[in-house]
Amino acid sequence: MKTSVTNLTTDLLNRITQTPGQCGGRPCIRGMRIRVTDILEMLAENVSVTEILEDFPDLELADIQACLLFAARRTDFPRLTA
Repeated sequence: MKTSVTNLTTDLLNRITQTPGQCGGRPCIRGMRIRVTDILEMLAENVSVTEILEDFPDLELADIQACLLFAARRTDFPRLTA
């Protein structure tokens, strides 16, 4: 079970690419010029996943899941204690 979860996580995170010179080097989805931040901002503005997928026909549900996982990993800071 752990291996399949690890594989799913890896597969999702592999959908996020960073290419120098493309979108200022910001994280994008599968090499397209759709930035992770664009998807996250739409979700924060209560745009539904269905609407996002309709507006961006090249996107897949897994791309949106990848954005969420990417953001979760970027905000997982260790807690410092004195």
